[in-house]
Amino acid sequence: MVPPGALFGVIPTWIGVYLVSTLAFGIAGYFLYQRVFRLVILGRPSNRFDQPVRRILGAMPYIFGQRKVLQRVSIRRDRAGLFHFFIFWGFLSFSFSYFLFIFLDVAWRPLSATVLTDTGVKIFVFYLDVLAVVFLVVLTWAAVRRWGPTPRRLSFDLTQGKEAAIILALIAMLMLFTLLAEAFYVASGGTGPHSAAPIGAALGDALVGAGIGVSLANGLQAFFWWAHLGVILGFAIYIPLSKHMHMIAAPINFVTRNLEARGTLSTPADLETAEVFGAHRIQDFTQRQLLDGYACSVCGRCSDVCPANFSGKILSPMHIVENLKEHILDVGPALAGGEDLQKEKPLIGPWIPAEALWDCLTCGACVQECPVGVEHIDTIVDMRRYLVMEKAEMPESGMNALVSMEQRGHPWRGTTFTRTDWAEGLNIKTLADHPEAEVLFWVGCTAALEQRSQSVARSMASVLKRAGVDFAILGNEETCTGDPARRMGNEYLYQTLATQNIETFKRYDVKTIVTICPHCFNTIKNEYPHLGGNYEVMHYSEFVADLIAQGRIRPLVEIKTTIAYHDSCYLGRHNDVYEAPRQIANAIPGLKLVEFDRCRSQGFCCGAGGGHMWMEESRGRRVNHIRTEQYLDTEADIVAVSCPFCLQMFEEGIGSLGSEDPSGDTERRLEGKRALDLIEILDESLGEAKPAD
Repeated sequence: MVPPGALFGVIPTWIGVYLVSTLAFGIAGYFLYQRVFRLVILGRPSNRFDQPVRRILGAMPYIFGQRKVLQRVSIRRDRAGLFHFFIFWGFLSFSFSYFLFIFLDVAWRPLSATVLTDTGVKIFVFYLDVLAVVFLVVLTWAAVRRWGPTPRRLSFDLTQGKEAAIILALIAMLMLFTLLAEAFYVASGGTGPHSAAPIGAALGDALVGAGIGVSLANGLQAFFWWAHLGVILGFAIYIPLSKHMHMIAAPINFVTRNLEARGTLSTPADLETAEVFGAHRIQDFTQRQLLDGYACSVCGRCSDVCPANFSGKILSPMHIVENLKEHILDVGPALAGGEDLQKEKPLIGPWIPAEALWDCLTCGACVQECPVGVEHIDTIVDMRRYLVMEKAEMPESGMNALVSMEQRGHPWRGTTFTRTDWAEGLNIKTLADHPEAEVLFWVGCTAALEQRSQSVARSMASVLKRAGVDFAILGNEETCTGDPARRMGNEYLYQTLATQNIETFKRYDVKTIVTICPHCFNTIKNEYPHLGGNYEVMHYSEFVADLIAQGRIRPLVEIKTTIAYHDSCYLGRHNDVYEAPRQIANAIPGLKLVEFDRCRSQGFCCGAGGGHMWMEESRGRRVNHIRTEQYLDTEADIVAVSCPFCLQMFEEGIGSLGSEDPSGDTERRLEGKRALDLIEILDESLGEAKPAD
């Protein structure tokens, strides 16, 4: 838009623009400092500023490409992501126009033409004019979607309706004032490249036809031009006070994102000297964790995909980060002034129920889905650490598993098996007998000590022998990786177990480890390096898929059945291993692979993660029963897994789900259904040939 004449006929327009802009941005900066910056820096330093080039370049697709927003468009046909992408780029387009046509042209009128040329200005003005009308259409759709029939995820936003209305109204006013200022500019006889706006010009011609005078048109053009600028500056002031603070915080979130695998938790390095274990006060959280609440756009996507929330539990990942932010705003100003009110106004309890923290499965669905880079799991686990290590408060069943890990080196209370009973008669060597083995087969607690899962370990050993792999096991020297202890909040026990295993690996100079369990895989591969344990770690699906590709094993026996493959959260979503298990399935003759409706990165947790293999669920339906029903919907004969936890959960679901349905329909659908590990199916397909020792 072309700026009008002098303000009040006296003050040059450029002076007025810079005066009101300086005032508005000064107020916005004050709010930004008072409500965000001075409170966020109360947290611990985040140490997320290493590798700056990688961080900045890697953040670009998320910021400008809106990758996380658009992922729902192709996967779930969610048009909201597409419209958000349009609004984002429209916002950038109008922001550039404000800078060019308002903040620069007021000081030197020809500057926009100098930057773009007259032809460029005409094209850009034409584009903005059309964009303004399309914006109004999109805003109408957004209003209907929010206050009409709404998706489930918007039901989590119980307090932001008024705020959303304000934002939509401000954007609509910007678009209307743009069109009206253009129309009155044309009606006043304005010419040049700014008159190229098609809709504004049409409205201006209509006003001329209606007999509007030049003087009146000039006055109205000036009014709407200044009103337009007022809305822009009002928007700038409102951003730090609203959920649209995510426009500033989200880009920072993406730049400071975790560069490790998604399943990697942070490792406290000061357990021996820490004043407080875990987090329950503002100063216990990292600055990055505190920033998450400001980055949250309150869209509800995380809670919408959360298996715990979906099954009727009180956990809402969105409200975890939002309520942490509200707690910061409540007690943070006093804390910044030297007065700590957190003993009288605690976070856990009033703001975040402990039950919600224990509901979390650490499956990562919330992190995968979040469009603004919030990392919920670290925050939840830090609060669990406080409850367990400081307060000794946790579900009793979880406490029993921790006691078993501490006393016996594994979480399976009551088992009568030893670490080597599963290998009886298989002639499998231990590292003590064969220290030069090329590969350590890490069996894991469940495959060694839980009866159903022992067949998975036997099948794995059989496949390795058939392929001629030089491997050994640790046998009784193997102890729990510490993963359940860490996810349940006992960081000290985790580090004790992990250090013990790392010392064992060091004694045998272990270099390559193959695991059955995705949880063991994730912990040894991604978290042991924090404690000095660096190894080549592979899940069996990767290792065996490579053996098949090399021709070292050849599935020959037809397995004429249909399987639905379930993606383990800690293998798939946390470590991006999706193709290897499917390559194994596709290599088995006669086997037909079908997919769950929710698979790969959108997979639904089996219900065992975050220590829930040993903890009872608090309320609602069992998560594994919901996933078992999703398996039944595939109509496959077998649900295939590559995780002993998932195997347990499907076994229980298939065994007991029918009792939930008095009609008997579910029980009929369960007839003949089985859960098998993929390695068991492959072992069967390799035939009866005797494996090589």
